[in-house]
Amino acid sequence: MVAGMLAGAVATAVLAAGGGVTGGDGPPCHEMRVGARFSPPAAFIPSSAITYDTKLVPAGSSIEVEQRGRPGDMRVKVRVKGMKPGHAYGAHVHQKPCGADPAAAGGHYQHRVDPVQPSEDPAYVNPENEVWLDFTAGGGGSGAASARHDWEFRPGGAGSVVLHREQGGAGDRLACFTVPFAPVG
Repeated sequence: MVAGMLAGAVATAVLAAGGGVTGGDGPPCHEMRVGARFSPPAAFIPSSAITYDTKLVPAGSSIEVEQRGRPGDMRVKVRVKGMKPGHAYGAHVHQKPCGADPAAAGGHYQHRVDPVQPSEDPAYVNPENEVWLDFTAGGGGSGAASARHDWEFRPGGAGSVVLHREQGGAGDRLACFTVPFAPVG
């Protein structure tokens, strides 16, 4: 298991190095892809992917997040392996990096920020104003989702993807993956 977590950390570093701003003659674009294996918060070898519920997000299961885009066209994708088959997971981009406490990731990233926090107003808590990546794990425990928006992340405003117990706007936090999101332009 330790070797798997170490391999996950190495994969994260390798995939993160491939991101960056590219372009050519067109408008600038951003591409980033990172991945890791989940481990508990107190694991001997820390991971950027933390599981808080090992029944639904087992230690050693994996996640990969990709962000691509140009100004006015941002896409975020998530892929997971090793999850509980048949479970419907909620997944959202959150404001801060992960920590041992599930609340460390803060609230959902919102394009238009709700002035009342914690945010519960459906005018702000919705897939058009937030990045929702809900998925159901297939028979082998794999799942994937993507979201597309005509806006981009504010610098330093998005820091992780949190997996939730249920789909939609809220639910217990099962796991968290720290992701180096950035503006696309």
